[in-house]
Amino acid sequence: MKIRHAFGRTALAGAVLAGALLAATPAQAQPVGPLGSVGLEPLAPVASLDIDRYLGTWNQVAAVPQPFNLICARDTQANYQLIDASNIRVENTCTTWTGQENRIVGNARVNDTTTNAQLHVSFPGVPTQESLDGPTNYIVAYIAEDYSWAFVGSPSRTSGFVLKRTPDVSVEQFREIRGVVESLGYDSNFITTTPTPGGATTIQQLSTV
Repeated sequence: MKIRHAFGRTALAGAVLAGALLAATPAQAQPVGPLGSVGLEPLAPVASLDIDRYLGTWNQVAAVPQPFNLICARDTQANYQLIDASNIRVENTCTTWTGQENRIVGNARVNDTTTNAQLHVSFPGVPTQESLDGPTNYIVAYIAEDYSWAFVGSPSRTSGFVLKRTPDVSVEQFREIRGVVESLGYDSNFITTTPTPGGATTIQQLSTV
């Protein structure tokens, strides 16, 4: 499910597939910190992801900070368009600290045809992410029933992205998001908000919103 979450060629790679959130089984363990899910089962995908409903534009409203997205100050988005039954075009954009647009285009390949919720995302020119084929690094772990927001992460939980169709987020919605990400085995102290129109105005810990 964002980014030089990989923007600036490396920067956008992480915000990648800012995507959908279907209900997954809560992890039965302590929340994970920034080093990954030590002692936890790998992040589980949702039972079934409707790819057609997942396509389109998503706004990143919170994420586990990644070195590659430090260039992004606000307005981080991911757009997904179907290429064929196995591949999705990924375009990530954000506004940098100098007010410029940063953009990168990559590919998401479905690795799990049972759920459609486990994919390998790749970006040309980004070290370790250049190959179209590879292990799953993008899991849609939660998707709202109406596909209005989602949570995407890596199997080890070293990355995580909260994606929303619209950029506005109320305090009540942030609290709902916090409950979901914690149920998935993440520590909300290590997830920070992403400034968006009508959403967060500053970068702060999700646990404090």
